[in-house]
This record gives sequence, C-alpha cells and structure tokens, in this order.
Amino acid sequence: MSYILNIETATKNCSVALAKEGKTIICKEIAEEGYSHAERLHVFIEEIVKEAGITFSDLAAIAVSQGPGSYTGLRIGVSAAKGLCYALGIPLIAIDTLQTLVSQITVSDGLIIPMIDARRMEVYSAVFDVNHQNKRETQAEIIDDNSFQGFEETLYFIGDCAEKCKSVLTKDNFVFLENIKYPSAKEMSRLSYDKYKISDTVDVAYFEPYYLKDFMITTSKK
Repeated sequence: MSYILNIETATKNCSVALAKEGKTIICKEIAEEGYSHAERLHVFIEEIVKEAGITFSDLAAIAVSQGPGSYTGLRIGVSAAKGLCYALGIPLIAIDTLQTLVSQITVSDGLIIPMIDARRMEVYSAVFDVNHQNKRETQAEIIDDNSFQGFEETLYFIGDCAEKCKSVLTKDNFVFLENIKYPSAKEMSRLSYDKYKISDTVDVAYFEPYYLKDFMITTSKK
C-alpha cells in the first residue's frame, strides 16, 4: 500500500495532500495574502495523518513542489519534506510546480500557459500542450505587449497573474481562466505516484528547490 504525502508551498496556497496509490484521499490547504506556511504546514501534516488513521511509518515517500515560486514558501516546504524523509528513511520526490498547476485544466485544443507571479510584471511560465506535455522550458520573463505574439493557436493562461497580465495580453486567441489560480497538493498525487513507481527520486541531503533566479535581499529604507 503506497501512501505518499504531497506538499505544495510554492505560492500563497499552503497545501498538503495524502494519496493512496496515486489518488488523493485527504487534502488540507489555505491560500492567504500573508504567507502562513510556517504556521500551517506542520499542523496540516499532523492532522492529515491522524484523520487517515495511519502513522508516519506507513508513508512510502514524501513529494514536494520543487518550484519555481516563492523563495520563502519553497524553503519551508522543502525543509519539512527533507526532515520527514530523513527521519523516516523514505525517498523524496520532486514535482515541478507548473506541471502541478497545469494538471488542473482540461482543454481539447491550443496550448496552456501556466504562470506564477514573480512580482511587478515578471512571471515564471512555461508552455504545455493539451496532454500536459512541456513544449517550452520554464523561464522567468517580463510580460509586455509583445509576449507570446508568435503563437496563433488559442493560449489558455492559468495561475495567479491574470489581474496584472490580462490588460497587456489582449490578442483574440488569449484566454484567461481565472478560476485556476494556485497549484494544489491534490494535483500532485498522480504525478508523485508515477515517479515513485519508477524510483524517480532526489537526494534528500543535496536537493535544493528550483528558484529559477537568485534570491535578492533588500535593505529597509527606514
């Protein structure tokens, strides 16, 4: 019986899901303007294990969102996942954050553009086809009037960037699906189980989140 605990903290959504054989059985999550991951994450983990009627020793693996996303959010999620894996002696599975976000949408045509806010007009984005296969590598890009102009097919934009991007990305083939905003741990269940079955894991000691760009520390002007 393969129980996998999935942890997603790359955005404002602090999300934890327990999966059995690749199917989500319990999920707890909350998306808040102020990041509460440090306070919520371990509580969610303990509550889920208790509600499922299992113990931590029943877990076969831990899956964590690898990024891109919030530096602080990723650090919190990865630190928790690595700590559990080390203590339990179980493997760590890394899941691409944008792949998790794309898993929430089903379309029959066009391309899917998942975007995660990277402040100001910058986003983390990639391009996926209708089968959720990656067609362009993840990158940090500044959105302007010329972004995605080379595409003639319908582009479905998902993620937490609609509010700031839809006034700039205005071509007729651009569609914003604003109901799909954050990646969720419940969408990681199948992805993590597929990786678990082929032993696609990462080194617990040396794994680092995929930040995509350097973390910048700013000094207060006060």
